[in-house]
Amino acid sequence: MNRRGFIGAGMAGGMLTGAAGAASQAPAQWGTHEGPPFLERNQSGKPHKGKMLAVIQPHNDDVPLFAAGTVLKLIDEGYEGVLIRATNDDHAGRGSTYAEVIANNEQDNFEVARRMGLRQVFDLGYQNHRLDDAHPIELRARLIFIFRALKVNTVVCYDPWGHYEENPDHYVIASAVEAACWMSGGRWDFPEHRLAGLDPHGVGEKYYFARGPQLVNRVVDISSYVDRKVDVNIANDTQGPAGVNGSRLRRRLAEQGKKLPVLGDDDDTANRQYIKEFVLDNDRQLGREFGVDYAEKFHYIGPRPSKLDGYIERNAVSI
Repeated sequence: MNRRGFIGAGMAGGMLTGAAGAASQAPAQWGTHEGPPFLERNQSGKPHKGKMLAVIQPHNDDVPLFAAGTVLKLIDEGYEGVLIRATNDDHAGRGSTYAEVIANNEQDNFEVARRMGLRQVFDLGYQNHRLDDAHPIELRARLIFIFRALKVNTVVCYDPWGHYEENPDHYVIASAVEAACWMSGGRWDFPEHRLAGLDPHGVGEKYYFARGPQLVNRVVDISSYVDRKVDVNIANDTQGPAGVNGSRLRRRLAEQGKKLPVLGDDDDTANRQYIKEFVLDNDRQLGREFGVDYAEKFHYIGPRPSKLDGYIERNAVSI
């Protein structure tokens, strides 16, 4: 599948200027953007223990490319997590028939989830490049059921407001996720879920990634996770931009009497280094903007702040 701009994409239309002050800036909440993006660093211990993360992608290679480092970080910090894939990827990757392509992608998707430390995979099974055929109410309802059943706190997904997105699967699932995060907290939306013991449960935190320009208000330092992010992309062999491209490039250059030292002397090294040096070049460039080795960028939306709670804390008196 063509992944426009995964190598050499520009930086979100100037949103990342002034990065030097990002580390000291207060985290953006509720989708605000004031000043440079907040730099999220590793946290010691398990500060997110007891919380549930839903990692949502339309295709096998979306999260591995754009957000795997952040997912690995959040899992290490205590989250439990699941992977939701919206399509069956039947139009993307290796195989001589649709059935083979679907089977190969399914195996890769399970391995991607395992390498990110996600405990379960939900395959929604819609046809690749045809997600806009799905009824939006049905898609939202399936997501709401999962969010309530698992009591999801945080999602990682495509940005529903990212610009110039050409793949309908990307913006359809993103819009459905955003609506489902909000509607899952409403007591009049699908009240029959209570018959299955599922109470309303809204999702208050989102990490939205995008292929093109977006409002970036959070950058996550993934320097200590970049080698594991390479492993995740290696697992996506059927359709990923990584696959065996490094080994193929090494052999092609050898036929011309040339070599790239960075690719090493064996296929495994070539594939890993190809991903780290070329596929993840955007992560490296972004990291340099923020004084770290590798980073991923997001439009982050945190829990809505309560003005009433703050007012009470400042003004309440004893009686």
